[in-house]
Amino acid sequence: MKSATLAGCGALALWAFLAVLARGALGIPPLQLTAMGFAVAGVLGVAVVAARGRLSALRQPALVWAHGVGGLFGYHALYFAALAWAPPVEAGLLNYLWPLLIVLLSAPILGMRLGPARLVGVGLGFAGCALLLASGARFAPEAWAGFACAVAAAVTWAFYSVLSRRLASVPSEAVAGFCLASAVLAGLSHGLFEAWVWPNARQAGAALLLGLGPVGAAFFLWDEGMKRGDPRLLGTLAYAVPVASTLLLVASGEAALEARLVAAMALVAGGGWLAARAR
Repeated sequence: MKSATLAGCGALALWAFLAVLARGALGIPPLQLTAMGFAVAGVLGVAVVAARGRLSALRQPALVWAHGVGGLFGYHALYFAALAWAPPVEAGLLNYLWPLLIVLLSAPILGMRLGPARLVGVGLGFAGCALLLASGARFAPEAWAGFACAVAAAVTWAFYSVLSRRLASVPSEAVAGFCLASAVLAGLSHGLFEAWVWPNARQAGAALLLGLGPVGAAFFLWDEGMKRGDPRLLGTLAYAVPVASTLLLVASGEAALEARLVAAMALVAGGGWLAARAR
């Protein structure tokens, strides 16, 4: 279980680079960027699976495909809709309900014990995330559709993650197929709602790195972590992602180091420490 949990932590580490790489791809429409990232992940993933002689792993029942594609594409579609219809700060805060939901759903769906230490730990993590993201947040009633999409995205990712453990017999190689299918759906959505933008060298490089990392390898690592690791601990540690992402933006000169970032780091670290010590 420890190695699988570490794999899940690897996914969290890669997701911390999402904001920096997205800034590098600035100017590319979001659905187009999603399609490009998933295409890179899917093509490379299938190539690796084929090289290992494991293409049979892609032959899965319809329910497995619905779970995989619904989780990957469904989450991103809802999240981008939230960003389109609601202010990004509020949408981001509501979206980050998913780590809390993963921890809470682990009890009724997987029969895992939570206990006070885990609950306090994930509560501290959410508090740190809220402190970091909620500055100036104002939930205007006219943006209710965007807020609903942000919550739906969080619920979608939480259920996708927790239910992955129910499909533990499905090899992680199948994620390559889910990425390809998600690329097709994102491409079709892009054609309906966006205009194509030819990427320059910087944007193309950022899209390639996204497909290799946060929108690629991270999903394979997360699949392993959810299926064989500790989803309660991973859910709590997930609150380190926005903190680490902000630190990377600070390091790249895109953001300033503020007191609330330091406080958020302390809260998230304390929550992670409590969750790691819980039995």
